[in-house]
Amino acid sequence: MTSAHLQRVLTSVILLPLLGWAIISGDPVLSLAIAAVACLGLLEFYAMFWPLREKIGWKAGGTLLALGLVWAPLTWSGTALACLAMLGVALAFLVQHDRERFPDALRDSQILLAGLLYLPFILRLFRTVAAPEIGLVLLTTFAADTGAYYAGSYLGGAKIWPSVSPKKTWAGSVGGFAASIAVSTAFGLAFGTAGWQAFALLGAGLNIAAQTGDFFESALKRRQGIKDSGWVLPGHGGILDRIDSLLFTLPLYCGLTALFPFFA
Repeated sequence: MTSAHLQRVLTSVILLPLLGWAIISGDPVLSLAIAAVACLGLLEFYAMFWPLREKIGWKAGGTLLALGLVWAPLTWSGTALACLAMLGVALAFLVQHDRERFPDALRDSQILLAGLLYLPFILRLFRTVAAPEIGLVLLTTFAADTGAYYAGSYLGGAKIWPSVSPKKTWAGSVGGFAASIAVSTAFGLAFGTAGWQAFALLGAGLNIAAQTGDFFESALKRRQGIKDSGWVLPGHGGILDRIDSLLFTLPLYCGLTALFPFFA
């Protein structure tokens, strides 16, 4: 086991029990955890555009707004609309990435708003779903990342999108896809009320969202000329490197469950 791999495993062993405790405890522990992750991730996002001590005032203002957004009594529909808007912008960014049509310089206000839509607006959705649903989304998303990591590492093969993510392979993509379906189906059989077919399809959809979120953050980092979003999680990089997939799977799940309930 390499040093980086060992760090990755140890970090997960430490964080997963803490995450489980926050989910089981509910509010205010869960909301405090969401706020902490949102603020740390937001600072990493802003650091991509405003490195070191640059624009400290904007960073501080964005962090305070993030805390307000996480705790604000917004309706689900208002939050969902903001999340869908963010996803639309993210997809447009990916489409234009190779065409070099995306603006090279963004105004400070646009960066501030983009960060708020990307992190606290989405992460606050955790406050609108029940504990089993949180577990489903988290485990299915983690399965996508873990399955892709190990399948890609051991099987290798052709790359999916080298200009965005040089290391991601088709083998890893298929491995993560299978892992997401397996975990979602198993979780649904254990705790859900819908049929296993519904949870299998849900796992497939969440995996596609997870891979899109991963590609989005990779493209963003490449455009800004950085390898990792941060260093706070040994073996994983930064907060954004760990939750980039989750920022896409969470709003998708909330949208789907509004149309089709997976839990009673």
